Amino acid sequence: MKRRTLLSAVGGAALLGPAGALLRPGAASAATYSGYAMAYFTESPDMSAARYGLHLAVSTDGLNWTPLNQNNPVATPTAGSKGLRDPFLLRKQDGTFVVLATDLYGTDWAYQSQYLHVWDSANLRTFTNYRRLKVHSLATHAWAPEAYWDAARGQYAVVYSAVPANRNVLMVNYTSDFVTASAPQVLFDPGYDVIDGSFASVGGVNYMYYKRDSTLVGARSSTLNPGSFTTYTGSLSPGRGVEAPHLVKSNTANVWQMWGDTWSPNGRFFCWQSTDLASGSWTLLNDRAYTQPLNSKHCGITPLTAAELSGLTSTWGTPAWRRLKSYNFPGRYVRHADNVGRIDEYPFEPYQDQLWTLVPGLADPAGVSLRSVNYPDRYLRHFAYEMVLAANDGSATFAADATFYQQAGLADSAWTSLRSYNYPTRFLRHANNVLRIDVIGSGSPTTDRQDATFRIGY
Repeated sequence: MKRRTLLSAVGGAALLGPAGALLRPGAASAATYSGYAMAYFTESPDMSAARYGLHLAVSTDGLNWTPLNQNNPVATPTAGSKGLRDPFLLRKQDGTFVVLATDLYGTDWAYQSQYLHVWDSANLRTFTNYRRLKVHSLATHAWAPEAYWDAARGQYAVVYSAVPANRNVLMVNYTSDFVTASAPQVLFDPGYDVIDGSFASVGGVNYMYYKRDSTLVGARSSTLNPGSFTTYTGSLSPGRGVEAPHLVKSNTANVWQMWGDTWSPNGRFFCWQSTDLASGSWTLLNDRAYTQPLNSKHCGITPLTAAELSGLTSTWGTPAWRRLKSYNFPGRYVRHADNVGRIDEYPFEPYQDQLWTLVPGLADPAGVSLRSVNYPDRYLRHFAYEMVLAANDGSATFAADATFYQQAGLADSAWTSLRSYNYPTRFLRHANNVLRIDVIGSGSPTTDRQDATFRIGY
């Protein structure tokens, strides 16, 4: 059988060898990859977190993410709208990266750019040769780009949404250098409005998921030719409007994730899982299984080697703050509101209310105290067993009330429970979404142990 190159599940090129083994670009096998990088921009419900530059996060499992650079942009466009949306990471044939993004600042949907933002990067630690790639001369936009290597043409395909006539379709251009591109062609037009194409290949079949009517739908093709994709699934939805599908293959197992983004509430990801793309069957993951970067929107993910993962973390740094996710209500995070400690559904405003600096315990440095990021003179403490946010008065009582010991989670040892310093039989827990400390032990009801279990992450 003739050896041929196919696109990868994470946006890079993939080589299908004679035995059907899927190899990734740069002659690295799947076992070489030890983590993932995610590109995104940020928004929040009231848009206070709107930052239209390139953000990066990293993950070892592809599900729980650590924002880099304090969740600030690592690169920002300097031409066109001077803002970006929908960033995408492609590992090229030579092992280096190219970054593509929509040329659009904010939500000015009337802005019609014929260009895409482009950067080159050797390792995602520096971004060079910023430019804009012109993809058409039509009176329309170029939204949500993705790219893959098309071996039959010996070029990269750049796919995006545009309106050449009366509806959005998926267009494609071909390029060797992401500096100039061929004339645009219609890649996929099923007769209704479509945007946000994401691609993967398995066993010689090419898969594409896209947005239709606020749901996600799958199509497939035995080739990558324009006009060759046909829909093969029904609509997928988490029960609210969703867009921006992104397909990712696990580095360690025959498992796929598909991420989707929502706009109500703004800044909320959902994640599905499948072991068989051909079936079109997906399982919506519980929020307990994954944690998206804070305020992230429209992700693009690529695998990383151990050296790349380490280099990114050392270059950009991890956040000084942490977030605490509820175990049994994993869509909710510990926050303060009107100086009361509680858990609330993500995302919410002010989003800074959920950010905590974990400092050595005020009463015992072997413990931990939770200091508010947006009110840095205030700590989470208990008062009459209820948790409040209060300014440190310097007293021994305050220090004791604000100190906790971290231990293996009472409901799940992979998570964390926080035991009170001065009431050592009592643990931080939520009850009716309000935080307090209660007596909880191994013999306590399951619900109580779950209420006292949290994931301390980002």
